[in-house]
Amino acid sequence: MAELSVMVFCGRSPRHLYVANRLCQAAHPLAIVQEAGAEWNAKKIQRLLRPANVWRKGWRWLRDRKRYQGGKEAQFFFGSDSPHLIREDLQVEVAHINHPEVLALTKRLKPDVITVFGTSLIRGELLEQGRLGIINLHGGLSPHYRGADCTFWALYNGEPDQVGCTLHYIDAGVDTGNLIAHICPEIKEGDDELTLFWRAVKDSAEVFAEALERLGQGEQLGQRQRQKGRLYQVKDRLWRHERELEKRLAGGVLKDINLQPRVLWFPSE
Repeated sequence: MAELSVMVFCGRSPRHLYVANRLCQAAHPLAIVQEAGAEWNAKKIQRLLRPANVWRKGWRWLRDRKRYQGGKEAQFFFGSDSPHLIREDLQVEVAHINHPEVLALTKRLKPDVITVFGTSLIRGELLEQGRLGIINLHGGLSPHYRGADCTFWALYNGEPDQVGCTLHYIDAGVDTGNLIAHICPEIKEGDDELTLFWRAVKDSAEVFAEALERLGQGEQLGQRQRQKGRLYQVKDRLWRHERELEKRLAGGVLKDINLQPRVLWFPSE
């Protein structure tokens, strides 16, 4: 069977570009749709200006600025090169992934598969596109760790063996679609949250590419999630949680640990 045609939906961080590049190498890319930022309206602005939301988003911005400053992510994924797309000619920038322009483009290009990493939740008619469906890379092990900051919560909960990513089909839920693969990175003493997250993403790019190749060969992948697990939201992660994990890491929560990379595939039932 010929290689699959794909549309790549992604964010703009170095990790998103890295995965997009690997997928473009593994299949026939039709377009790379990048989400630039949500559209603004009066209702949304009013909601964001609520005191609780201002504090939460302000704290997260300051925290993430500190975590990602210095170009560490770019260096991890691109070395001395500047983060870039290898197929800039296919780049399409949109305000929001659910913009009507995206649906129209998808209907026109008719991809075999839509791949997703680092965008907002996909909703509505767009969920029905892609001949073989829509495949997402989620930064946690579904179903036990769904939603946001899953590497953080796995470490906080004392479950480093649950650090990893999930490759799954997208449905109307949040990280609840049929499982394709679990990807767990190497974990060793001295690792921190970002290193483990980035390592899992880099490993997952290869598994994602392999999944496209296997689907292109006619293999059936995907098993339903038999448990609901827990959905972690951005608002769940507070300053006290941050401080507590810092203490646990400094106190040796990963002492003497040496977990090797692991991949668990979910063939079709």
